[in-house]
Amino acid sequence: MQVTETLSQGLKREFKVVLPATELEQRLNDELNNIKDRVRLNGFRPGKVPPAHLRKVYGRSVMSDVLQNAVNEANRKIIEDNKLKLAHEPQVQFPEDKETIEKAMDAKGDLAFTVALEVLPEFELVDLSGVSVKKPVVEVSETEVTESLERMAKQNRAFETKKGKSADGDRVVVDFVGRIDGTEFEGGAGQDIRVELGSNTFIPGFEEQLIGLKAGDTKLVKVSFPENYMAAHLAGKAAEFDVTVKEVEAPGELKIDDEMAKNFGMESLDKLKEAIRDAIKRDFDTQSRRKVKKDLLDALDSKYSFELPPTLVEQEFMAVWSQVEADMKSNGRTFADEDTTEEQAKADYRKIAERRVRLGLVLAQIGEKSDIKISDDEVTQALIERVRQYPGQERQVWEFYQKNPQALAEIRAPLFEEKVVDQILSQVKVTEETVSKEALFNDDDAETDSKPKGKGGKKASKGE
Repeated sequence: MQVTETLSQGLKREFKVVLPATELEQRLNDELNNIKDRVRLNGFRPGKVPPAHLRKVYGRSVMSDVLQNAVNEANRKIIEDNKLKLAHEPQVQFPEDKETIEKAMDAKGDLAFTVALEVLPEFELVDLSGVSVKKPVVEVSETEVTESLERMAKQNRAFETKKGKSADGDRVVVDFVGRIDGTEFEGGAGQDIRVELGSNTFIPGFEEQLIGLKAGDTKLVKVSFPENYMAAHLAGKAAEFDVTVKEVEAPGELKIDDEMAKNFGMESLDKLKEAIRDAIKRDFDTQSRRKVKKDLLDALDSKYSFELPPTLVEQEFMAVWSQVEADMKSNGRTFADEDTTEEQAKADYRKIAERRVRLGLVLAQIGEKSDIKISDDEVTQALIERVRQYPGQERQVWEFYQKNPQALAEIRAPLFEEKVVDQILSQVKVTEETVSKEALFNDDDAETDSKPKGKGGKKASKGE
């Protein structure tokens, strides 16, 4: 086997591999010799099949294995001899000339093929001691806990049938049929639907028009679907609903006490408050972590500039762009709605893909230098959490991940990333900054790397 480098340009490498006919002949004979004692052919005892007959029967199929093994061997040799770190799997190109391939399959001619590679870029890790990031902190107030308790109480309080007209806060049981331009539309009818007046869970204007009605009343409700309604074919359209009120229900007394806590599986109201406070704090901590990480990644991105493997960037871009198109289609949005064009959006999202690839390579190298590992137990625990998201399908989901190494790698990757982020945060200056809840959850200054800005300065969303 002769291996010659034919291209070294940036991160691209190409090698020419030549397998002489004599070597192909030798490899074929060796493989045939290995299987001669195992084959069973009529008229011959095991191990006594003449080599020429064995070759006639099995030569082509064995040669296919020979060539595959040779390709694998060539790839290993190229990587090991040149100490390469690959960005993706080697791309092998065989000659298009069928006659050349036929001769090689019969070991009567040399076989030359090319191996195209993209290697990972080499770069030095920068000193991060001067990097500073802000960690927003929000204290959980008693008001937050009280408001959560009140929401829980409202959502779970009983309603009782009442006589007379409905009022704001009541619940009405209705049948309705909706029409657009006089024609009924899919999903526009319902029976025995409970509508809590003032909850703002229905189309704007729908609930308000049901106030003042009593059981047995009918009402023609006129509304317009919001411009950003999730069903694109209904967005912005005017509709009429023939509504029949079947029952009016008044809310029961709002009780926040130990009995309510027990309905939620807690020992007492104090225990329920404690659980709520912990849950709110976890939400705050999660959002704070997201902002710290975003701040840190921004700092890292500003400190690195190196050539990126084109194939990795293209793969990342296609993954991002396919999601963008799917989201925009499902939400009935256009690029004009986002104050941009498809061409500009592609350019923006390609920059996002480049950022992701660059940061991924940086984090990978930091993790490697820091000897960060993810244990099998950590992966298993994360997989268990993933499986729990699919009640009733736990076994199928578990087996899917166990049988698909690539899918399991997608479980391991974010665990690795978070550990690397923790490692970096231990090296930089982290300053805590007390902020309001509104500031913590305000995304104007914390755009994710999945949404570029439109020309007007707002986020060009992926179809919201």
